[in-house]
Amino acid sequence: MSRFWKIALIVVAVVVLVIVAVRLLHKPGGAGRPGGMGGKDDAPVPVTVVPVVRENVPVYLTALGTVQALNTITVNPQVGGQLLSLDFTEGQPVKKGQVLARIDPRTYQASYDQAVSKRSQDQALLATARSNYERSQSPQYKQYVAQADLVTQRNTVAQYQAAVAADDAAIQSAKTQLDYTQIRSPIDGLAGIRSVDPGNVVTTSSTIVTLTQLHPINVMFTLPEQNLDMVRTAQQAAPLQVTALDRVDAHPVASGGTLKVVDNQIDTATGTFRLKSEFPNEKNELWPGQFVNVRLQVRVADGALVIPAEALQRGPDGDYVYQVQADNTVKMQPVVVAGEVGDSHVMIGSGLKAGEQVVTEGQFRLKPGSKVNPLKPGEVPPAPSAAEMQKAKQQGKGGGRRGH
Repeated sequence: MSRFWKIALIVVAVVVLVIVAVRLLHKPGGAGRPGGMGGKDDAPVPVTVVPVVRENVPVYLTALGTVQALNTITVNPQVGGQLLSLDFTEGQPVKKGQVLARIDPRTYQASYDQAVSKRSQDQALLATARSNYERSQSPQYKQYVAQADLVTQRNTVAQYQAAVAADDAAIQSAKTQLDYTQIRSPIDGLAGIRSVDPGNVVTTSSTIVTLTQLHPINVMFTLPEQNLDMVRTAQQAAPLQVTALDRVDAHPVASGGTLKVVDNQIDTATGTFRLKSEFPNEKNELWPGQFVNVRLQVRVADGALVIPAEALQRGPDGDYVYQVQADNTVKMQPVVVAGEVGDSHVMIGSGLKAGEQVVTEGQFRLKPGSKVNPLKPGEVPPAPSAAEMQKAKQQGKGGGRRGH
């Protein structure tokens, strides 16, 4: 084939392609309007819309917290000896003053009895010395008693008085040691797992059991240092409320907590400060060592703008919503989110006004300028008429022919 015929064939092919492209571009519903969406003859897109409303919104700070017992007591004997019995049930509550364990008291009982006997002996000697001193001072005997003997008798009385006082102290000490053979709970709390068994010989370094006080209970958490002024200012105005949330699905585990302490220094390594909150924990919702999400309410924003969270869209240039305009077309409206309101709404800082309509369902079918059929939440669009269905059918057939 000559070069002339090759050039002729190429020209003819180009002309055919141009004619086909022109016909496709000039057909109704053609490629110039992909999917038929956005053209002036397209049906409005049904979407769910809600108005922007004003509400009094609580403002929260959130953090990860650790549950901590109000008091944790390690029970150790204060005297040594053989452990006779354990008088508590592991994992069960104990009352303050309740006997937890008993140590063999016989040695300490003997020491107490000995101290009591010694005091009786010294009391008898004191009585004799006091009687002699009083008799020596009487008028009928005073002239026969030398002054030196009188001084000696007075000193003997003082000596036995001191001996009796020392005996009283020895008795008190022996009584205390004897009482220590009954180990009592210092708090109302919950008993843990025992560390010794009856029959073992224990010392003052032995651990009997650990008690934890659960009512009330503390939750410790940290916040970034930039929140310090906000928390301190809010705490001065009124006690701050704290809620503990489950870490899995963020539902409230315990409410009614109160912020008790803001630590007096910032951790320079992490740039955070510690806080302590207290919960009544009447139903044992919180347990020592448990991790929870903490929600601290610092203030209430009066008249804040609120929209459902599903209306908020995220794009490369930031957050935006599809706002419905007066002519039932939509536009992409940039917004600034000021915070979350529970799990279902967000607070808008700027970009919207109260009463403006935003799309909450059907956004995936929209683009700026799309015509919409605004519906209330739960409302469904009416069924298409026969004429509308026929028109859609014809458009569908036309689209099918374009593919051949």
